[in-house]
Amino acid sequence: MKDKRIEKLASVLVNFSTSIKKGDMVLIEAIGTPTLPFVKEIHRQTLIKGAKYVEIWFSEPEVTKDFYNLATKQQIDFFPKHKLDFMKKVNAYIAVRAPENSMVFANVDHKNLLTNQKVMQPILNWRVNHTKWVVTRWPCHGFAQEAKMSLEELFDFYFAACIQDWASVGKRQAKLARMMKETKEIKVKASDTDLVLRKDKLPAINCNGLRNIPDGEVYTAPVKNSVEGYITFNCPAVYQSQEFDGICLEFKNGKVVKATCSAGDEGKLNAILDTDEGGRYIGEFSLGTNHNITKPMRNILFDEKIGGSIHMACGMAYEECNNGNKSAIHWDIIKILKGDGEIYFDGKLIQKNGYFVHPSLVDLNPKKK
Repeated sequence: MKDKRIEKLASVLVNFSTSIKKGDMVLIEAIGTPTLPFVKEIHRQTLIKGAKYVEIWFSEPEVTKDFYNLATKQQIDFFPKHKLDFMKKVNAYIAVRAPENSMVFANVDHKNLLTNQKVMQPILNWRVNHTKWVVTRWPCHGFAQEAKMSLEELFDFYFAACIQDWASVGKRQAKLARMMKETKEIKVKASDTDLVLRKDKLPAINCNGLRNIPDGEVYTAPVKNSVEGYITFNCPAVYQSQEFDGICLEFKNGKVVKATCSAGDEGKLNAILDTDEGGRYIGEFSLGTNHNITKPMRNILFDEKIGGSIHMACGMAYEECNNGNKSAIHWDIIKILKGDGEIYFDGKLIQKNGYFVHPSLVDLNPKKK
């Protein structure tokens, strides 16, 4: 019997996140074979909504791995202009990712991986800036192992985090977004963190299911050269199949001048930040509000939304909140503040130990049972 939650979540992506309309050109990108039941349902619903054309791009990480290891320089540098030309015709993009092994790229040629990532950047930029797009991760055994759950437990956790009244979430978050927009300076303090950044007139973006599922965050970007101090992150960070923990970043004039970690290869950590000039500057600062995500899952899409967390992205700033930082990377690294942390907007305490204390924001805290 088909799980009715699959239909409900597909409806969130099709009807709310991308609001598919008659005549839309839709691209569904699926990574990993476990996505197939969900992709089938998304495809079915987009057709029912009257999409003019629906194309599916499918890839399997175990196959992609061979490209990074075996491709020649000419192959790595080749830009598939036909993909960009097609992306320019797309109205809506839905991505579903379920790699069974998050470490599949751990030992590939990372120079090739980073170079190809830069080559493909124009396609990503066009998709992000010119389409209705949403990205989700689909449960699979590999994801369950990362989260230290059974697959059945993961599905329950996943659907609770993803199937919500996102319009209502947006209304509650609007107060935080307005307050953040009006704030000029943000401070984060904890036993291992003392960080300050200016945002001046940069906007604040209310994220409620229109780009990510699950969602639940309000983000901005710092003035590029304004970040000062240090921050120690306490969530595992997996990027390009490299795993790090206890990442500590020290800033001067907005730039990461020192990057260390308590677990992981510091050389590889710094190599990621050195992908290009923008990799050592911050393109995003965000507060997570989704209290249905109760613990780190070793997956950025989930962990960056944890209620009572913050995250910062090394690299590219989004066009919606553009501080001028350009990079081929956008790496969100997460710090949970529950039990140890304070956030100040223009010197006023708004959150303590992961819970909002400002009177107008307390309804973003989890409801008492």
